[in-house]
Amino acid sequence: MLLRELIRQSEDALKRLYPETEARQMVFLLLEHLIGTQRHTHIVDPGFQVCDYDLARVLPCIDRLSQGEPLQYVTGQAWFYGRSFNVNRDVLIPRPETELLCRIAIEQAHKCGMAKNISILDLCTGSGCIAWTMALELPGSRVLAADISDGALATAASQNFPSGHAPTFFKADVLSDKLPLGQQKFDIILSNPPYVMEREKPLIRSNVLDWEPSLALFVPDDDPLKFYRAIASHASVLLSEGGFGIVEINEALGPQTAGVFTLAGFRHTSIIRDLSSRPRHILYRR
Repeated sequence: MLLRELIRQSEDALKRLYPETEARQMVFLLLEHLIGTQRHTHIVDPGFQVCDYDLARVLPCIDRLSQGEPLQYVTGQAWFYGRSFNVNRDVLIPRPETELLCRIAIEQAHKCGMAKNISILDLCTGSGCIAWTMALELPGSRVLAADISDGALATAASQNFPSGHAPTFFKADVLSDKLPLGQQKFDIILSNPPYVMEREKPLIRSNVLDWEPSLALFVPDDDPLKFYRAIASHASVLLSEGGFGIVEINEALGPQTAGVFTLAGFRHTSIIRDLSSRPRHILYRR
């Protein structure tokens, strides 16, 4: 089959669910991942033929995309902080908001003179994108990361980065009264916990709602801040003097979430807004 014809048919299949520009982008990215073509290949080489072997790989993936499955799950890869991470339905697809959390944490670490030989704790690690990014961007740091999901922990440990920088992943329920960390202290505590309220489900796109793990997304309407209370409680014991923590938040609950950390005894608590001026993270210090 001609590449240009494969692109046309694939776009038509996806346009039932996605705007034309988004559908085309997904097709180009999938083809680049599977057979190595570029978005201009069908233009500069209009006679480019896709062999039967490659066609047999592409068509089932187009079918999966046409069912609403996210491209990152189809390819098994998602880009985060300039690196490719393994992803699957056990973990959330890493997002730009979480990249911003890492960027702020790295900047704060350098600003505070703690960029080397520091200890970092990542709670609700999921794919491990935060833990691995901190370990790789701050060489020599000791990174521990927890999740309640066995599948998420297996995915986090599977990332293809130098083993010398590997975080230590362990199973723990963040909502429990105590984490299995003994007397350890941490200079930085980070988390992107579940924070989408059940009543917000109608606002969520179906390719997220139907495919990404609800365990990592949703919290009950009557207690949307339960993870933040647990994190604040753990941080009050685990955070070193002079250390700091950052959490990603529901933009509708910025002041309330900041209040959780203030009530837990963190007197230096601030809301950080993203480039669209939406409340996106809470930074807290002792």
